[in-house]
Amino acid sequence: MNGSSGEDLTSTAVLALLGRAGPMSRAALARDLGMSPATLTQVTRRLLTQGVIEELDRQEPSRGGRRGRLIGLVGSAGRALGVKVAVDHVALVDMRLDGRVTETMTVPFDATALEAVPAIAELLRPFTESAQGVPPLLGIGVGVPGTVDRPDSGVVDAAMLNWENVPLGTMLGASLGLAVLVENDVNALGSGERLYGRGRSLNDFLVVTIGRGVGLAVVAGGHVYRGAHGGAGDFGHVPVDPDGPPCTCGNRGCLEALISDDVLLRTARSAGILGEGATPADLADLANGSDGANGADGSDGANDSDGANDSGGANDSGGADDRTATARRILREAGQLLGRQLAGLATLLDPQEIVVMGEGTRSWPWWEPGVREAFERHAPRRARELAITVEPYTDTIWAQGAAALVLAASLDGGVGSVDPRRRIHGLGGAAVERSAR
Repeated sequence: MNGSSGEDLTSTAVLALLGRAGPMSRAALARDLGMSPATLTQVTRRLLTQGVIEELDRQEPSRGGRRGRLIGLVGSAGRALGVKVAVDHVALVDMRLDGRVTETMTVPFDATALEAVPAIAELLRPFTESAQGVPPLLGIGVGVPGTVDRPDSGVVDAAMLNWENVPLGTMLGASLGLAVLVENDVNALGSGERLYGRGRSLNDFLVVTIGRGVGLAVVAGGHVYRGAHGGAGDFGHVPVDPDGPPCTCGNRGCLEALISDDVLLRTARSAGILGEGATPADLADLANGSDGANGADGSDGANDSDGANDSGGANDSGGADDRTATARRILREAGQLLGRQLAGLATLLDPQEIVVMGEGTRSWPWWEPGVREAFERHAPRRARELAITVEPYTDTIWAQGAAALVLAASLDGGVGSVDPRRRIHGLGGAAVERSAR
């Protein structure tokens, strides 16, 4: 694997399913994963050789035909650390091959600080120390809000973090003596969603994130698509309005410059409904009516001030105060911009489903009417009934996706790091080769 294309998650998908469901026959695995029996046989043969699954002395219950022998996980085969780096915090998971998270940690962090990368290494160091009875550590996966040249070299450009050409993978690997894979955080989220979320049963879907930024992961044929230079899915920087406000990327009128959390808060302050120091949670609370306005649960039968119904049937002019009505209008208009762009994605990519995630989903009931209205108006006929689903915001699934990068690479038989002395090995051999000192 050279890091230039989407990770092959096939082997990891087998492990994730065995971890969730317990021992299964080959026929059941192939059926549940939508694989051909020949492909499944090839995958399981490799995993048996690597020592991460084993054939058990049990057979599946009889259904009238030949009973298949059950395959189970070898739980002690390996683990990976997954890290999500955000502007103001770092989230980490310690995850076994079957996707079981054994430890989580979220700590405040200033990723824009000069010594941010060494500080990340020090946060991770206690988790890299070996302990008796703990599965071997295969490596570290890191998700960052920016463009990554290749996962195995891990050079990051991230305007949100004020990072330009930062060799994150090399620096962390040299400091910790472990193989490190780095990926755009939303691409890592797409990997996690494919293995552990709604994407388990989907081959072609999109993960869209809203909040501090706007992101996209394209999962096509079961793989995360990276593009030629790792920049595929930079959805937040799609040009929308050439005369729009400046964006952090240096252009004007990008989608992110119109609907990110900071932009919506500025709009709310300009409208006089929020003061300085307000947070996205404050805007969500105001839209929900929980700051004293009626209609907190969207069930009072009121309509938005423009006469359009929201997803809860609430009508702001019939009970909610003007501040709540304005907050809902701001979020609805953001939803309209997002829905129009999602229609374009559906036209180009023809996904089975769009999954929306991120911090911004706390306000989704007030985004959704605008999203659905604009999507149905602009999407092709074949896509107008496309499912647009929302999953609750959690850092854990982002970090799980980063850990999945390591597991997938390990199962593919090895990934070269920038330093050839560090390498993720196939699971049948030594889990990690330390850097020469």
